[in-house]
Amino acid sequence: MLSIGEFSRICKVSTKTLRYYDEIGLIKPSKINQENGYRYYSIEQLETMLFINRLKQYNFSLEEIKAIITSEEMLNEKLCLELYKKKVEFEKQMQIYSQITERLNGDIAVLKQGKSIMSYLNKIDVQLVEIPVMYLVSIRKMVYKVEMKDQYTHCFNSILKKIQHDKLTVDAPPMVLFHSDEFTPLGLDTEFAIPVKQFVRETREFCPGLCLKTTLQGGYSNLPAVYTKQFEWAEQNGYENNGPLYEVYITDLTQTSNEDEFITEIYYPIKKK
Repeated sequence: MLSIGEFSRICKVSTKTLRYYDEIGLIKPSKINQENGYRYYSIEQLETMLFINRLKQYNFSLEEIKAIITSEEMLNEKLCLELYKKKVEFEKQMQIYSQITERLNGDIAVLKQGKSIMSYLNKIDVQLVEIPVMYLVSIRKMVYKVEMKDQYTHCFNSILKKIQHDKLTVDAPPMVLFHSDEFTPLGLDTEFAIPVKQFVRETREFCPGLCLKTTLQGGYSNLPAVYTKQFEWAEQNGYENNGPLYEVYITDLTQTSNEDEFITEIYYPIKKK
């Protein structure tokens, strides 16, 4: 048996942390002296502590570790699944950090050339276009930001089923219209839509008219910059907003997870002030 101090020194875990782990039922002492309250751990528990520390290195929470340890499922099967999930999370984070690093390198290069760090806005192309009337099959609902990806898949699947059922003809890529000016506690007023050729009872007419259009290639972290550029263009040229902003997804987001392959058209309906 090992005293709590010996166990602490071997595992490099403080006695305070060990007492906390005992309280939450993560790893309990094998024996507690009822007379003096001293805690003792078995030699076998050293491996348990090493296992806990290893999972902590993989960014598992204590609750997640406890669930794995106490699971009635086969440990290796449960563990393999959970490790795979963490691997996917880390790969996604690595991709994000890689993109940030690339952007940092670009900003450093720009600054070395004596240019403004915001000069990237000059590369954003804003076109003035006239968009004809279109007929939409759509679903409009309040959506939280964290729900957007799941709602995208769910709503467009529902819309496509309706289009097939009603034997309508898809006329353009899927789009999302944003009817809210800002996020609210109830979410964002969002309309998922697919244009079709037929104007029937199941469709609605949408007339965007004069719009500012920008084509975005890549991930959506640059969307605020696109919106900023479009708003600035409208203000400088004497225009104001005239309808919901909307995005057209040229790339089917359900078919690729590579953000570099995303192509999105952003439209900002306007009119003369």
